[in-house]
This record gives sequence, structure tokens and C-alpha cells, in this order.
Amino acid sequence: MLRDQSGQATAEYALVIVAAALIAVALITWASGSDVLPDFFDSVIQRVKGLAGGG
Repeated sequence: MLRDQSGQATAEYALVIVAAALIAVALITWASGSDVLPDFFDSVIQRVKGLAGGG
């Protein structure tokens, strides 16, 4: 007997979105508690300034 599984894909997408959100929250929490983000953005800015000839 075949059952209608049209809502199953929606539930799977919802679980994937929840998992991605949890991973993002974990990364943001980790990065905000360390000096990773400021150091990263400083290095990006220095590299851009170097490419632009401003530094």
C-alpha cells in the first residue's frame, strides 16, 4: 500500500535548516568568544589595502 509522502520533503528541509542554524549559532558563539573574527577582518583589510596600493 502506497502512502502520500508529500509532506516528508518539507519536514526534511526543515530539519536541515534547523541543523544549519544550530551550526551557525555554535560558530558565532565560538568566534565571538575568541579573537578569531577581529584578526580575520584585520588580515582581510590589510590584504585589500595591499592590493589597492594603499599600504
